[in-house]
Amino acid sequence: MTVLCLVERDGAGAADVSLRALTFARSLGEVAAAVFGDAGAVPVADLSGFGVPVAYAVGSDELTGYAPQAWARALAGLAAELSATAVVAAGTDRGHVVRHRWAGSLLEDAVLDASRALLTVAVDAVAPVAADHPAETAVRTYQPGLDEADLRVVAAESAERSAGVSLATARVVVGGGRGVGGPDGFGVLEELAGLLGGVVGVSRVVTSEGWRPHKQQVGQTGTRISPELYLACGISGAIQHMAGCLSAKHIVAVNTDPDAPIITHADYAVIGDLNQVIPALVTAIRARGAGG
Repeated sequence: MTVLCLVERDGAGAADVSLRALTFARSLGEVAAAVFGDAGAVPVADLSGFGVPVAYAVGSDELTGYAPQAWARALAGLAAELSATAVVAAGTDRGHVVRHRWAGSLLEDAVLDASRALLTVAVDAVAPVAADHPAETAVRTYQPGLDEADLRVVAAESAERSAGVSLATARVVVGGGRGVGGPDGFGVLEELAGLLGGVVGVSRVVTSEGWRPHKQQVGQTGTRISPELYLACGISGAIQHMAGCLSAKHIVAVNTDPDAPIITHADYAVIGDLNQVIPALVTAIRARGAGG
Protein backbone atom coordinates (compact mmCIF):
# COMPACT_ATOMS: atom_id res chain seq x y z
CA MET A 1 0.00 0.00 0.00
CA THR A 2 1.15 3.55 -0.73
CA VAL A 3 1.49 6.14 2.03
CA LEU A 4 1.80 9.75 0.90
CA CYS A 5 3.97 11.89 3.19
CA LEU A 6 4.16 15.68 3.05
CA VAL A 7 7.81 16.71 3.35
CA GLU A 8 8.62 20.27 4.35
CA ARG A 9 12.01 21.83 3.67
CA ASP A 10 14.46 23.49 6.04
CA GLY A 11 16.92 25.29 3.82
CA ALA A 12 18.12 22.89 1.12
CA GLY A 13 17.26 19.74 3.06
CA ALA A 14 14.22 18.09 4.56
CA ALA A 15 13.02 19.50 7.88
CA ASP A 16 13.77 17.33 10.89
CA VAL A 17 10.05 17.10 11.71
CA SER A 18 9.41 15.70 8.23
CA LEU A 19 12.15 13.10 8.63
CA ARG A 20 10.31 11.98 11.77
CA ALA A 21 7.06 11.84 9.80
CA LEU A 22 8.80 9.80 7.09
CA THR A 23 10.07 7.36 9.71
CA PHE A 24 6.51 6.82 10.92
CA ALA A 25 5.06 6.65 7.40
CA ARG A 26 7.61 4.00 6.43
CA SER A 27 6.19 1.73 9.14
CA LEU A 28 2.80 1.83 7.38
CA GLY A 29 3.84 0.91 3.86
CA GLU A 30 5.76 2.11 0.80
CA VAL A 31 6.21 5.87 1.03
CA ALA A 32 5.77 8.47 -1.67
CA ALA A 33 6.87 11.98 -0.73
CA ALA A 34 5.15 15.22 -1.70
CA VAL A 35 7.35 18.34 -1.75
CA PHE A 36 5.90 21.70 -2.75
CA GLY A 37 8.09 23.51 -5.25
CA ASP A 38 9.89 22.64 -8.47
CA ALA A 39 11.92 19.49 -9.03
CA GLY A 40 15.14 21.23 -8.00
CA ALA A 41 13.72 21.89 -4.54
CA VAL A 42 13.24 18.20 -3.73
CA PRO A 43 15.80 17.11 -1.07
CA VAL A 44 16.74 13.93 -2.91
CA ALA A 45 19.66 12.95 -0.68
CA ASP A 46 17.54 13.07 2.49
CA LEU A 47 14.67 11.20 0.88
CA SER A 48 17.00 8.55 -0.47
CA GLY A 49 18.50 7.98 2.96
CA PHE A 50 15.04 7.53 4.43
CA GLY A 51 14.04 4.93 1.86
CA VAL A 52 11.68 6.97 -0.31
CA PRO A 53 11.51 5.47 -3.83
CA VAL A 54 9.57 8.31 -5.45
CA ALA A 55 9.06 11.98 -4.69
CA TYR A 56 6.58 14.35 -6.31
CA ALA A 57 7.45 18.00 -6.86
CA VAL A 58 4.05 19.62 -6.41
CA GLY A 59 3.28 23.03 -7.81
CA SER A 60 2.02 25.26 -10.58
CA ASP A 61 2.75 28.70 -11.94
CA GLU A 62 0.07 30.17 -9.67
CA LEU A 63 1.22 28.40 -6.51
CA THR A 64 4.28 30.35 -5.40
CA GLY A 65 3.83 30.32 -1.60
CA TYR A 66 2.01 28.55 1.18
CA ALA A 67 -1.70 28.64 0.32
CA PRO A 68 -3.47 26.31 2.80
CA GLN A 69 -6.51 25.53 0.61
CA ALA A 70 -4.34 24.96 -2.46
CA TRP A 71 -1.98 22.65 -0.55
CA ALA A 72 -4.94 20.66 0.74
CA ARG A 73 -6.49 20.31 -2.71
CA ALA A 74 -3.14 19.35 -4.24
CA LEU A 75 -2.46 16.67 -1.62
CA ALA A 76 -5.99 15.31 -1.96
CA GLY A 77 -5.60 15.08 -5.73
CA LEU A 78 -2.20 13.39 -5.56
CA ALA A 79 -3.39 10.95 -2.90
CA ALA A 80 -6.34 9.99 -5.10
CA GLU A 81 -4.11 9.57 -8.15
CA LEU A 82 -1.77 7.26 -6.21
CA SER A 83 -4.66 5.45 -4.49
CA ALA A 84 -2.82 6.20 -1.26
CA THR A 85 -4.29 4.53 1.80
CA ALA A 86 -2.95 7.21 4.13
CA VAL A 87 -1.60 10.76 4.09
CA VAL A 88 0.99 11.60 6.75
CA ALA A 89 2.41 15.00 7.74
CA ALA A 90 4.37 16.49 10.61
CA GLY A 91 2.40 18.28 13.30
CA THR A 92 3.45 21.79 12.21
CA ASP A 93 1.52 24.89 11.17
CA ARG A 94 1.36 23.41 7.68
CA GLY A 95 0.67 19.77 8.52
CA HIS A 96 -1.18 20.05 11.86
CA VAL A 97 -4.67 18.58 11.66
CA VAL A 98 -5.12 16.80 15.00
CA ARG A 99 -4.23 18.08 18.46
CA HIS A 100 -3.19 16.91 21.87
CA ARG A 101 -5.88 17.65 24.44
CA TRP A 102 -5.58 19.73 27.60
CA ALA A 103 -2.17 21.20 26.87
CA GLY A 104 -0.76 17.82 25.88
CA SER A 105 -1.73 16.10 29.13
CA LEU A 106 -4.30 13.94 27.35
CA LEU A 107 -4.06 11.96 24.12
CA GLU A 108 -7.37 11.34 22.41
CA ASP A 109 -8.07 7.92 20.88
CA ALA A 110 -10.47 8.25 17.95
CA VAL A 111 -12.02 5.88 15.44
CA LEU A 112 -11.22 6.93 11.89
CA ASP A 113 -14.10 6.15 9.57
CA ALA A 114 -12.77 7.02 6.14
CA SER A 115 -11.40 5.38 3.03
CA ARG A 116 -8.12 7.25 3.44
CA ALA A 117 -6.39 7.85 6.78
CA LEU A 118 -5.13 11.35 7.52
CA LEU A 119 -2.43 11.30 10.22
CA THR A 120 -0.07 13.87 11.75
CA VAL A 121 3.03 13.12 13.76
CA ALA A 122 3.87 15.24 16.83
CA VAL A 123 7.29 16.80 16.45
CA ASP A 124 8.79 14.84 19.34
CA ALA A 125 6.81 11.59 19.08
CA VAL A 126 9.08 9.65 16.69
CA ALA A 127 12.86 9.71 16.38
CA PRO A 128 14.17 10.18 12.83
CA VAL A 129 15.64 6.85 11.68
CA ALA A 130 17.22 6.38 8.27
CA ALA A 131 16.29 3.32 6.23
CA ASP A 132 18.44 0.20 6.41
CA HIS A 133 18.91 0.45 2.66
CA PRO A 134 18.84 3.81 0.83
CA ALA A 135 16.48 4.13 -2.11
CA GLU A 136 17.11 5.43 -5.60
CA THR A 137 14.66 8.30 -5.31
CA ALA A 138 12.93 9.18 -8.57
CA VAL A 139 11.57 12.72 -8.86
CA ARG A 140 8.32 13.31 -10.72
CA THR A 141 6.19 16.41 -11.10
CA TYR A 142 2.56 16.84 -10.15
CA GLN A 143 0.57 19.89 -11.22
CA PRO A 144 -2.71 20.16 -9.31
CA GLY A 145 -5.82 21.63 -10.80
CA LEU A 146 -6.49 24.74 -8.73
CA ASP A 147 -9.29 27.27 -8.65
CA GLU A 148 -8.87 30.98 -8.03
CA ALA A 149 -10.54 30.48 -4.64
CA ASP A 150 -7.80 28.02 -3.64
CA LEU A 151 -5.22 30.82 -3.92
CA ARG A 152 -7.22 33.49 -2.13
CA VAL A 153 -5.29 33.01 1.12
CA VAL A 154 -1.49 32.87 0.88
CA ALA A 155 0.72 32.99 3.98
CA ALA A 156 3.82 35.15 3.64
CA GLU A 157 7.11 34.41 5.40
CA SER A 158 9.75 36.95 6.23
CA ALA A 159 13.20 36.53 4.71
CA GLU A 160 14.62 36.19 8.22
CA ARG A 161 12.48 33.15 9.00
CA SER A 162 12.89 31.54 5.60
CA ALA A 163 16.68 31.80 5.61
CA GLY A 164 17.32 30.86 9.23
CA VAL A 165 16.68 27.94 11.54
CA SER A 166 13.02 27.43 12.35
CA LEU A 167 11.72 27.51 15.91
CA ALA A 168 10.26 24.02 15.59
CA THR A 169 13.55 22.43 14.52
CA ALA A 170 16.16 24.55 16.36
CA ARG A 171 18.64 22.70 18.58
CA VAL A 172 18.91 25.73 20.88
CA VAL A 173 16.09 28.12 21.81
CA VAL A 174 16.61 31.21 23.96
CA GLY A 175 13.23 32.16 25.40
CA GLY A 176 12.15 35.53 26.71
CA GLY A 177 9.13 36.43 28.83
CA ARG A 178 7.66 39.37 30.68
CA GLY A 179 10.86 39.67 32.72
CA VAL A 180 12.74 40.88 29.63
CA GLY A 181 11.01 44.19 30.23
CA GLY A 182 10.11 45.27 26.71
CA PRO A 183 11.04 45.06 23.02
CA ASP A 184 14.50 46.54 23.53
CA GLY A 185 15.39 43.85 26.05
CA PHE A 186 15.48 41.15 23.38
CA GLY A 187 18.65 42.45 21.75
CA VAL A 188 20.92 40.55 24.13
CA LEU A 189 18.80 37.40 23.76
CA GLU A 190 19.17 37.61 19.97
CA GLU A 191 22.93 38.00 20.45
CA LEU A 192 23.09 34.95 22.71
CA ALA A 193 20.94 32.87 20.36
CA GLY A 194 23.25 33.78 17.48
CA LEU A 195 26.35 32.73 19.43
CA LEU A 196 24.72 29.38 20.29
CA GLY A 197 23.44 28.72 16.77
CA GLY A 198 19.85 28.96 17.95
CA VAL A 199 16.74 31.12 17.72
CA VAL A 200 14.66 33.27 20.04
CA GLY A 201 11.32 32.08 21.37
CA VAL A 202 8.86 33.98 23.55
CA SER A 203 5.99 33.48 25.96
CA ARG A 204 2.38 34.38 25.17
CA VAL A 205 2.43 37.59 27.19
CA VAL A 206 5.26 38.91 25.01
CA THR A 207 3.19 38.52 21.85
CA SER A 208 0.09 39.86 23.59
CA GLU A 209 2.03 43.01 24.47
CA GLY A 210 3.16 43.30 20.86
CA TRP A 211 6.85 43.07 21.74
CA ARG A 212 7.56 40.17 19.37
CA PRO A 213 5.62 38.41 16.54
CA HIS A 214 3.37 35.42 17.21
CA LYS A 215 5.55 33.17 15.02
CA GLN A 216 8.10 33.20 17.86
CA GLN A 217 5.64 32.10 20.54
CA VAL A 218 6.36 28.85 22.36
CA GLY A 219 3.39 27.14 23.95
CA GLN A 220 0.00 25.53 23.58
CA THR A 221 -1.20 28.21 21.17
CA GLY A 222 2.22 28.70 19.61
CA THR A 223 4.99 26.33 18.53
CA ARG A 224 5.92 23.13 20.35
CA ILE A 225 9.68 22.80 20.52
CA SER A 226 12.07 19.95 21.29
CA PRO A 227 15.58 21.48 21.30
CA GLU A 228 18.67 20.13 22.99
CA LEU A 229 18.66 23.27 25.15
CA TYR A 230 15.90 25.67 26.13
CA LEU A 231 17.20 28.70 28.01
CA ALA A 232 14.14 30.42 29.50
CA CYS A 233 14.79 34.02 30.59
CA GLY A 234 12.25 35.91 32.65
CA ILE A 235 9.51 33.35 31.94
CA SER A 236 7.25 32.31 34.82
CA GLY A 237 6.28 28.99 33.24
CA ALA A 238 2.48 28.94 32.95
CA ILE A 239 1.04 25.55 31.99
CA GLN A 240 0.26 26.76 28.46
CA HIS A 241 3.91 27.70 27.94
CA MET A 242 5.24 24.49 29.47
CA ALA A 243 3.05 22.48 27.09
CA GLY A 244 5.20 23.84 24.29
CA CYS A 245 8.65 23.26 25.77
CA LEU A 246 8.54 20.16 27.99
CA SER A 247 10.03 18.09 25.16
CA ALA A 248 13.28 20.05 25.39
CA LYS A 249 16.18 17.79 26.39
CA HIS A 250 17.48 20.33 28.91
CA ILE A 251 15.74 23.38 30.39
CA VAL A 252 17.75 26.15 32.03
CA ALA A 253 15.78 28.94 33.71
CA VAL A 254 16.97 32.43 34.59
CA ASN A 255 14.50 34.13 36.92
CA THR A 256 14.48 36.47 39.91
CA ASP A 257 11.64 34.45 41.50
CA PRO A 258 12.81 31.16 43.08
CA ASP A 259 9.17 30.07 43.31
CA ALA A 260 8.35 30.56 39.62
CA PRO A 261 6.64 27.41 38.22
CA ILE A 262 9.31 26.98 35.55
CA ILE A 263 11.95 26.41 38.25
CA THR A 264 10.33 23.07 39.14
CA HIS A 265 10.68 21.92 35.52
CA ALA A 266 14.21 23.20 34.95
CA ASP A 267 17.29 21.00 34.97
CA TYR A 268 19.27 24.02 36.12
CA ALA A 269 18.14 27.39 37.47
CA VAL A 270 19.90 30.69 37.94
CA ILE A 271 18.13 32.91 40.45
CA GLY A 272 19.10 36.37 39.34
CA ASP A 273 18.45 39.34 37.07
CA LEU A 274 18.59 38.26 33.42
CA ASN A 275 19.85 41.74 32.52
CA GLN A 276 23.01 40.87 34.42
CA VAL A 277 23.18 37.12 33.83
CA ILE A 278 22.73 37.06 30.04
CA PRO A 279 25.25 39.82 29.19
CA ALA A 280 27.78 38.06 31.45
CA LEU A 281 27.10 34.79 29.61
CA VAL A 282 27.52 36.49 26.24
CA THR A 283 30.82 37.98 27.37
CA ALA A 284 32.07 34.59 28.58
CA ILE A 285 31.12 32.86 25.33
CA ARG A 286 32.81 35.53 23.23
CA ALA A 287 35.94 35.31 25.39
CA ARG A 288 36.08 31.55 24.95
CA GLY A 289 35.61 31.92 21.21
CA ALA A 290 38.50 34.38 21.11
CA GLY A 291 40.72 31.99 23.03
CA GLY A 292 40.55 34.04 26.20
